[in-house]
Amino acid sequence: MLPRNMKLYPDKLDAHLTRAAAATVSGAATGGTAPIFLVHGDEPFQLGEIGDRLRRHARDCGFEEREVVIATEDADWASFRESADSLSLFAERRLIELRLPSGKPGRAGGEALKAYAANPPPDVLLVISSAKLDRSASNSAWFKAIDKVGVAVAVQPLPAGQLPAWLGRRLRARGLHPSPEALELIAERVEGNLLAAAQEVERLALLYPVGELGADEVVAAVADSARYALPDLAVAALQGQGVRALRILQGLRESSVSEVLVLWSLAQEIRAGARAAESMAEGVSPDAALKTAGVWQNRTGPLKLALERHAAPAWLSFLAASSLVDRQIKGQSAGSSWDTLGRLVTRLAGTSADDDRVPADAFLHSPVAVI
Repeated sequence: MLPRNMKLYPDKLDAHLTRAAAATVSGAATGGTAPIFLVHGDEPFQLGEIGDRLRRHARDCGFEEREVVIATEDADWASFRESADSLSLFAERRLIELRLPSGKPGRAGGEALKAYAANPPPDVLLVISSAKLDRSASNSAWFKAIDKVGVAVAVQPLPAGQLPAWLGRRLRARGLHPSPEALELIAERVEGNLLAAAQEVERLALLYPVGELGADEVVAAVADSARYALPDLAVAALQGQGVRALRILQGLRESSVSEVLVLWSLAQEIRAGARAAESMAEGVSPDAALKTAGVWQNRTGPLKLALERHAAPAWLSFLAASSLVDRQIKGQSAGSSWDTLGRLVTRLAGTSADDDRVPADAFLHSPVAVI
């Protein structure tokens, strides 16, 4: 019997469905496919691919008829209950796709889903696709009822560090064997844009024969389609990835992201780092210093790396740089705010040796900062 009450990552879903299809086709009395799949997240490309994969799985398992129900928080759930309870006129087994654009079924929807999960029809496969579920939704009675009998797949944006491996798997499936340098080049040019990444894999498979794929071929064929989210900048700088931080900053600028937002994302990390660095200078441990500074647990990793590289005086200079950028944005100081932001992320990503070359108050005494 295949396990229920499962939480799967997208890369494990295919193997699970293959086993489920085999058990269903073999006519096992127990096991086979789960009666409910709940897919939730905020990464559109992966959500689309998982939806396609579940539809193929449904066909393989004999669910020949398909019905789509879209439910909002204030929707009338009668149509869903009618679809689930009615008999099919055209096929013995049916696939019902229930879409929750907001991720919030509301009171009536929650009760309907609980009732369905308590006694799912044997001739219906229910696939629920939802926006990203927050903590309250994941702890709700309807989610727990579904999770008890079905399979939940949480879809999250692919971290930059995992993108080369993701690209490598897709390229090898098309018969191309990329070098590490080729993978890094592709990842650099499509980071944050999985649709573009998948399209580049298809393009490379069309352009080049089966076999080795090198950096030269990638340079000639792959366009720069990277997209960056605002939090990526601070994380890259704190982790010491100077070149990547500058590339993200340029990408944000070209995407018309306001420098006010860019400054805000950096300044909140810098203020937390400055408070933590001052505590550490007094002998407090890094973990205790970050907790005292009010840093959430999921943000401590990158900041701890930066605190290893920079002492309290450097953090004061970063604060001064932030102040200068703010004045430049408001037209109260000379110079380009984008240039100063570039120097700031370069210093933030640097090492203590870089700090020693620049006074902590350098930003306070110069209209154009030199980091």
